[in-house]
Amino acid sequence: MESVIRLAISLGGSALAAFVVCRAADLLARFADARHPETPLWGLLRRCRTPLYVVLLAALLRWTYPVTAGRALPEGHAKAVSHVLLLCLIGGGAWLTVRTVAAVVESSYARYAGRSRDAARLRRVRTQVTLIMRVVSVAVGVLAAAAALVTFPSFRTLGTSLLASAGIIGIVAGVAAQSTLSNLFAGFQIAFGDMVRIGDTVVVDGEWGVVEEVTLTFLTVRTWDERRVTLPVSYFTSRPFENWSRGGAEMTGSVFVHCDHTTPVALVRAHLREFLTTCGTWDGRGWDLAVTDTSPTGITMRAIVTAKDADDLWTTRCAVREELVGWLAREHPGALPRVVTTPAPDAFDRPGDRARAPRQRRLRQPARNPTRAADTPPD
Repeated sequence: MESVIRLAISLGGSALAAFVVCRAADLLARFADARHPETPLWGLLRRCRTPLYVVLLAALLRWTYPVTAGRALPEGHAKAVSHVLLLCLIGGGAWLTVRTVAAVVESSYARYAGRSRDAARLRRVRTQVTLIMRVVSVAVGVLAAAAALVTFPSFRTLGTSLLASAGIIGIVAGVAAQSTLSNLFAGFQIAFGDMVRIGDTVVVDGEWGVVEEVTLTFLTVRTWDERRVTLPVSYFTSRPFENWSRGGAEMTGSVFVHCDHTTPVALVRAHLREFLTTCGTWDGRGWDLAVTDTSPTGITMRAIVTAKDADDLWTTRCAVREELVGWLAREHPGALPRVVTTPAPDAFDRPGDRARAPRQRRLRQPARNPTRAADTPPD
């Protein structure tokens, strides 16, 4: 009975003390967030409440449990409980470290984004921050797993025996994970080489889309029809691809319209200029309309328009194409391309040849009796 009471006191006291400390830290962070609204650090640090509670509870139980209830249990059980608490302390510490680093990094990025007006630079910093956070999470997880394994005596002995053969194991692991390591280094190259950033408009394998996620091993592109194309990051370091956001998001596009030879090009050019002034997706940087090709059946007009990004350029091109075709159909229907289906006129249908037509037709008719026709003298 006494051991049960001691166990209850240990659990209740540790839980209450950890709750009080976490509550005080949360109130302090909330107060600091209200006093300093210019930085989101204190608000982000409030997300560390749960891992902080786990760490404090595990530490307090590991300190109070052997004194209060550990003596009442067998020696083997007491060591097992102490070992479990140590593992919880290691896991909670890793969790708290990742949350703290994430809060600091995200706060720094938010403050930088509030001062900077360069969208391309913001996308590059965001990509680097994302990859740095993934690297930190993986590194902390590996260290926590290694620290947890060291607490087991069997693994500690095994690690000492395997230390001599670490070189051979490293070579074998490197050969087996060659593609994984290449993707890993390609991820660092993309992050710090500024090749691809989150939010860039790219064209890969004929697919047009926006970079949605960048990790150390793969990259996700969201296409215009809401599909997700996942590619290994080594693809972008070994193959050519189009990055429409590189060097600025502004783009220039062309619209081709096929018309008849009688098309009033000057009027079409004036109407295009008038329409672009009312088009909301045209950025006003430039435009043009010219006849770029001709053929026996018609001409080809090319309209050039500009926009601030790829999405607006696509919308502008579609609007210009629809407007030009609709305007020509309403105002100049003869300017639309025509397919000639009328047969060519006969040579005898000309007015000057009508008087000679009977004589020529008579000469062209074959003789009914070839022998008699040969003996008959000409007229």
